[in-house]
Amino acid sequence: MSYELIALLMFASMMLLLFTGQRVFGAIGFVAVIAALALWGDKGGFDIAFSQTIKLMRWYPLLTVPMFVFMGYILSESRIADDLYRMFHVWMGGVRGGLAIGTIGLMVLVSAMNGLSVAGMAIGATIALPELLRRGYDKRMVTGVVQAGSSLGILVPPSVVLVLYAMIARQPVGQLWLAGVVPGLMMAALFVIYIAVRCRINPSLGPVISEQERDLAAGEKYKLLFSGLLPLGIFFAMMIPFINGWTSLVESSAVGAIAAFLAACIQRRMTWQVFETSLKNTLGITCMFMWIILAALAFGAVFDGLSAVKAIESLFTERLGLSPWVILILMQLSFIVMGTFLDDTAMLVIVAPLYIPLVGELGFDLIWYGVLYTITTQVAYMTPPFGYNLFLMRAMSPPEISLADIYRSIIPFVIVMVFALVLVMVFPQIALWLPQLVYG
Repeated sequence: MSYELIALLMFASMMLLLFTGQRVFGAIGFVAVIAALALWGDKGGFDIAFSQTIKLMRWYPLLTVPMFVFMGYILSESRIADDLYRMFHVWMGGVRGGLAIGTIGLMVLVSAMNGLSVAGMAIGATIALPELLRRGYDKRMVTGVVQAGSSLGILVPPSVVLVLYAMIARQPVGQLWLAGVVPGLMMAALFVIYIAVRCRINPSLGPVISEQERDLAAGEKYKLLFSGLLPLGIFFAMMIPFINGWTSLVESSAVGAIAAFLAACIQRRMTWQVFETSLKNTLGITCMFMWIILAALAFGAVFDGLSAVKAIESLFTERLGLSPWVILILMQLSFIVMGTFLDDTAMLVIVAPLYIPLVGELGFDLIWYGVLYTITTQVAYMTPPFGYNLFLMRAMSPPEISLADIYRSIIPFVIVMVFALVLVMVFPQIALWLPQLVYG
């Protein structure tokens, strides 16, 4: 049996196991170990799994994952994130569509606190969405706002997904995070422009809230502003020392976790229940990511041994005669298709052993491609009929919002995200300018 056929059989077996409902790391790791045992016997098979485990344990930047996840859960469970929305409610309520614009701002800040899209979705659906509906905002528009805003969690640093990409692609996490800053803020700005223009054309979509609700004493308004900006202060306290080179990546993540914990204590919101829930959720997510990374490393090691990447590169460039840009676009389209039934980590782990080395062989920058992958994943999350975010939104939204409303709500935001993706593809410096500025 040829190596190309073995690689194809491995990929097909993995997809079949995933369709049976098995956990992602279980399906990928099982196929990797069985293939290694079949190809190289007991010694080779066990050595691959063991060596990848040691590699994972020695990867120092992985310590950032529990730190950032813990920081996000502390700020969320202690309800500090609620202050953000109250601040936007008072300060932005007098603008047409102001609360929807404020919700995008809330999502950007939540992304900077947590690094996971699920956290932004949960906060947006439970805090922002009921308030927007109660104040007469169009249900389709605000449903799209929450979904689009929550997708920023996997692009704006500290993105946990980019940490996983960095491990698999062997790229610096710090450069990937910085590469996501400008595209993430650009996408958020495009969302804000769309909301502002649409509410300007049709004011009934985003009415101004009453003056009574915004009429607070100046002292109370500024106090609310301080409370709402506290999470942003935590983010800057964490990132500025890292960007200036005063602290390492892991040390900065520890600063963020400690700052969030102290902020909750100072505001007297740190209860035992908040602490216990944050620890349990942090442990669960961290262990999940470690198992996924381990499975991906083992799967990738087998693919390296089979030289599958070279075979696929030869197929695309020599036999089919495709140009590098055509191959890259086909990769992005495949992500969108897979995103209809898989989450971001599963997509990355499944195709990483093939796509990432191939992208490097084609002459593209792997830092830039990490941003492209992440934006494409955001689009895939929101693409009907089976986008991951669509069903998550349906589970969290109130009964008056139907699945048809959710499908229609994301169409303009998907168009905006595709436009942002094209901009980053055509102008790579949008993603690469900040890492080059900081790291030279």
